Amino acid sequence: MTKTALLVIDVQNIYAAPDSPLYVASISQSLANINLLIEAFGNAGKPVIYVRHVHRADGRDAGRMFDFGEVAEPVSFVEATPEAAFVPQLQVIDAGIHITKRRYSSFEGTELEAVLRTLGCDSVAICGYMTNFCCDSTARAAHDRDYFVDFISDATGAPALSETFTEARIIAAVSSTLAAGFAKIYTTEAYINQLV
Repeated sequence: MTKTALLVIDVQNIYAAPDSPLYVASISQSLANINLLIEAFGNAGKPVIYVRHVHRADGRDAGRMFDFGEVAEPVSFVEATPEAAFVPQLQVIDAGIHITKRRYSSFEGTELEAVLRTLGCDSVAICGYMTNFCCDSTARAAHDRDYFVDFISDATGAPALSETFTEARIIAAVSSTLAAGFAKIYTTEAYINQLV
């Protein structure tokens, strides 16, 4: 019998601000689904783990996060700034566990695995932002560590990469590749209906 923890990844203001380059246009719907998952896990007495991405303002902890192209980008997710704070509408439960990360994967350089092992979890359910970066990276990392992975696709989101590669196409592409060998893919409604 599996014990599952909900990973609520990077539900931060940088994705909710219309003037942000990482703005997720459909955030109201995905955030509503995230909150439904949090409520369901909380009511079932199952672990909810909030993961938040932050960096030092001077970028000393950023590594390759912002210099992957020809020109380095400015450091974002700066600690103690509004963009790095949780979206105000996010449901944060008292029993929730909080983890800070500095890379795409929620496992890299964090205590997440130690927390999961201590809780006796052998499965994770993933929601949050961005579908194709931190959620995808965390799902793959969890699988490599022999966790069962549930990916709640409509409780994730991402900014469009182009006019044709929309958020919906990103979610569909990530879901298809993860389903081929890394995770089970669910909608929020279907997942909550089978949650025991």
